[in-house]
Amino acid sequence: MTRLELRVDVAAPAEVTWAAGTDWARQGEWMLATRVAVTGGDGRGVGTELTAFTGLGPIGFTDTMTVTEWDPPHRCVVRHTGWFVRGTAEFRVVPHGPRSEFAWAEDVPALLGLALRPGVRWSLHRFAEFAREYHR
Repeated sequence: MTRLELRVDVAAPAEVTWAAGTDWARQGEWMLATRVAVTGGDGRGVGTELTAFTGLGPIGFTDTMTVTEWDPPHRCVVRHTGWFVRGTAEFRVVPHGPRSEFAWAEDVPALLGLALRPGVRWSLHRFAEFAREYHR
């Protein structure tokens, strides 16, 4: 396994970036070819269960996750519980006054990390725009 870590500067304060990042139902607006739904809990704390489908049309895979750490507006950690994707992922929000940084980290097999990096980078740039306009 290797740790895929990417960051993006966001022109929004940490609280807004956090709210945008934890708006699970809207994650598909910025994450490449992914739809997410809350399948257990309220989506706002430890124990929340999430299901994500990543793919195009019917071709893809389902990824199930459980939130294991929840520290708003700074850090969210999930444990992948599906058969295809395993390990942990997290995002961190670092405040910088009226701006913030959104950092994405995920444990992935080394070769998969090379393939995923461009798509995650693209998604994070979309996230920066999504968060900047969030709740306006």
